[in-house]
Amino acid sequence: MMALSPASYFMPWNCISTKAGMKRQSCHFFYKFQPDLPRKYTESLLRLHTFHFLGSCNEDSWTNSLKGKEGLTRLSDRIFTKETRRSMRAWLRECVELVDATEMPLLFHSIRGRFFHSERKRSHSRRLNNKKRRGWLFLVASAMVALMVFSWTTDFAASTAWALTEENLIFLEAWRVIDRAYVDKTFNGQSWFRYREDALRHEPMNSREETYAAIRKMLASLNDPYTRFLEPEKFQSLRSGTSGAVTGVGLEVGFDSSSGVLELVVVAPVVGGPAARAGVVPGDVILAIDGVNVEGMSLYEAAQRLQGPDHSLVELTLLDKGPKQFRTIQLRREKVTLNPVTWDSCDVSKDGDNFKLGYIRLSTFNQNSIRSLKDAIERLREIGVAAYVLDIRNNSGGLFPAAIDIAKMWLDKGVIVYISDSKGVRDIYESDGTGVVASTEPLAVLVNKGTASASEILAGALKDNRRAVILGEPTFGKGKIQSVFELSDGSGMAVTVARYKTPANIDIDKVGIPPDFPLPFSIPMDGEGFCKCLEETTVECNFSPKVLFTRP
Repeated sequence: MMALSPASYFMPWNCISTKAGMKRQSCHFFYKFQPDLPRKYTESLLRLHTFHFLGSCNEDSWTNSLKGKEGLTRLSDRIFTKETRRSMRAWLRECVELVDATEMPLLFHSIRGRFFHSERKRSHSRRLNNKKRRGWLFLVASAMVALMVFSWTTDFAASTAWALTEENLIFLEAWRVIDRAYVDKTFNGQSWFRYREDALRHEPMNSREETYAAIRKMLASLNDPYTRFLEPEKFQSLRSGTSGAVTGVGLEVGFDSSSGVLELVVVAPVVGGPAARAGVVPGDVILAIDGVNVEGMSLYEAAQRLQGPDHSLVELTLLDKGPKQFRTIQLRREKVTLNPVTWDSCDVSKDGDNFKLGYIRLSTFNQNSIRSLKDAIERLREIGVAAYVLDIRNNSGGLFPAAIDIAKMWLDKGVIVYISDSKGVRDIYESDGTGVVASTEPLAVLVNKGTASASEILAGALKDNRRAVILGEPTFGKGKIQSVFELSDGSGMAVTVARYKTPANIDIDKVGIPPDFPLPFSIPMDGEGFCKCLEETTVECNFSPKVLFTRP
């Protein structure tokens, strides 16, 4: 049998702890298996520094008991009772299936410490005859050999005489996040413990870049495009975006295919921001960012290139909306507060009656969305609007709680969304009348294929409860919910933690929400342009207000 070097017995010293809770757990371990064990043995254990396994076979098994810094070399042979042997055999059977190579050194040391290094006092030897002792040692030795054959090759045994490096620990941190939070407990049909073992054995992690590459490869094995790794800079950018402030040029961008070609267009510039001051207007087409062609670039990548350090410069190549002329401008980035809501009012006529229509554009769900939307509704109500249009085209989502609270503004009662995980339906979010702002006025919701995630939760709730008419084109179809987790080095991960269904119990993932009626692609995504399509019959995007509130 291969001998283990002392260096392989212990985890890094930053794992050492002597918390009172661990001491209590140590006592629990002894008294669980040998209630009459002399007190001096338990007291000697509590004086040792203690630490945990990297993982565990079972929370109730011996792998969760604590291991002494010097090994449990002073335990009496009297722990070899009949009940203890039965428990040990059950524990070994369980661990054969679950323990992996990173835990093997500690497991071996634990067994050796408890069962091979007793003091062999004369009184203890008399209690166990030679036949029973040989049988028990043979059982333990056989189990150890089986474990070695099962999960430890010779080359890995040589390599695990290490203490885990900082890079290894960051990788394991990311692995644990997926293990605990990921919605699919089959992990795309693979053994998640085996993946950890193989990655620590084969993946290079000698630098932070290599560790990040190993984490990305691990996440890619899940085949889930929404579970992704974020470097520290991208993670901070994501957090600042949901908090309502970013450092950039003050542009809301989206994709538009009305010309027959998928183009990255300006949806709306932030009032007073660098782009607005330079004359960028809704509908301008962005062709390149800092000389990099945007063709094939995702919205996330485009947003990342537009953002950057405060006072840094970025160059945009634009195709002007009006005269269709190319121009290149340089903008200086600055901290911009994102206002997710813009609004306007339209004077329209329906069946010979003139009335005011309130147009509200909701571009994202962040910490400012709820307050801003409520303010917009109340201000439009003050000027006498009789109906509302909520435009969530190219709204790719955001904070889940914000979507729930905004749905409650329009619904006085009814289910908003069903949340499910690997075990089935977990939560039901409903409106109980609290938070209602406008539950009776006619409402139309504009969607397109850029409407995704939290936006689809809102659209599905309003449609299935027959609170609004949905117009436009089928939505993106993202029926999964992600949570964001920060790692110890400042990087982070967006992890799919649940699935959702609409109130009609429809899974929209990869399908989307179909609209009640289509709308022309050319309808602008700003209040002034939208109102012009309703008020002027000569424009290309003109359509009748009757379409907005006609039930299918």
